[in-house]
Amino acid sequence: MTEGNERKIIWAGRVVSVIAALPFAMSAAMKLMIHPEVVKGMSHLGLPEPLIVPLGVLELLCVVVYLIPRTSFLGAILFTGYVGGTIVTHLRLGESVYVYPQVALGALIWLGLYLRRPRLRELVWSA
Repeated sequence: MTEGNERKIIWAGRVVSVIAALPFAMSAAMKLMIHPEVVKGMSHLGLPEPLIVPLGVLELLCVVVYLIPRTSFLGAILFTGYVGGTIVTHLRLGESVYVYPQVALGALIWLGLYLRRPRLRELVWSA
């Protein structure tokens, strides 16, 4: 692969990573502002209101750790756990329609990391 192509792939990975992280950043901001819609949504999910800010901080932490190149792999793992929790929460309530966007976001998180980390691509294809 030429250096020019490699750079394009890495930039595509950065773009995908930012696109995948944006919904989480917006969700974190709304939680940290304790937006009334968040309070309503958390109540619907059966989660107590005092969890709103800590979940917002956790979400923001996942975004920051994921977007920093040196810690991006750890960030992807943290996001996987967070997304898994949201999936289980919705499945518990029988809201399977909300699972698909979460699965798509989780896949985008890993796709972005895969594209922007050449060593990860080498590892995947060397097996």
